[in-house]
Amino acid sequence: MKILGPTSNSFVSQRLKLHYVDWGNRDAPPLILQHGGRDHCRSWDWVAEELRHDWHVICPDLRGHGDSSWSADGEYSLNAYVYDFTQLVHTLGYDQVTIIAHSLGGTVTSRFAGLYPEKVAKYVNIEGLGLTARDLAERQRLSFQDQFREWIDKKRNAAGRAPRRYPSLEAAYRRMIEENDYLTEEQARHLTIHGASRNEDGTFSWKFDPYLNVWPFHDLTPEQIHSLWEAITCPTLLLWGKDSFFSSPANDGRLDHFQNARLVEFENAGHWLHHDQFDRFMAEIRAFLY
Repeated sequence: MKILGPTSNSFVSQRLKLHYVDWGNRDAPPLILQHGGRDHCRSWDWVAEELRHDWHVICPDLRGHGDSSWSADGEYSLNAYVYDFTQLVHTLGYDQVTIIAHSLGGTVTSRFAGLYPEKVAKYVNIEGLGLTARDLAERQRLSFQDQFREWIDKKRNAAGRAPRRYPSLEAAYRRMIEENDYLTEEQARHLTIHGASRNEDGTFSWKFDPYLNVWPFHDLTPEQIHSLWEAITCPTLLLWGKDSFFSSPANDGRLDHFQNARLVEFENAGHWLHHDQFDRFMAEIRAFLY
């Protein structure tokens, strides 16, 4: 299937130049597709191609991802991501948007939707609720000082971490296939082409910043996170892969904190279920959005 490409654009958030692609159709209702961690905006191309005729589809790159700037001080907290997303909606000038978000993008946008419920018309979250309350409590077993020192050590280690270099795009593609055997060859090649950049010596590296995933030792409490979910008023669709490494919100109580949500679990699908079960995913999305 040939995909007609979108146009590249940028906006500024906290002095960072952040990238997004625009699939046109500006008079249609706005739909923002937000990718997850160590991913990029072009991973939505198949979805955007299907929805672009009825929606004004916008796909942003998170800071430190894709073609967005890397944070000079390695600031990749959830608060920073939420600010960036809020700034994107502000820059676009829409009073209300519809959102489809995956993984880290879901964690970010679920907080946005709780902070500004009037700005979200409909919301689809794909495995993007972050850690469970049990996981968060487990983190607190370390003393405050130990958590602080561990964060410093991880930041210092990240500073010395060089991006992995691949001799060719083909080698990077092979790595992509190894990491997710649900992907077709076409999907893996497309994701690799848009997810890697060429180094000065001719090798290729993934575009994401090596400083990613050094999470701050403090965040919102489980009660504060739940209060944001409970504040979301728009129709909400939660999608989960049965073969994912993340637990289902139906089993860990997180679903109970949404006032207007429905959960759909996909058989034979992992964390990237919008790639793994594309046809069924699109059927669920169309039924929900239209």
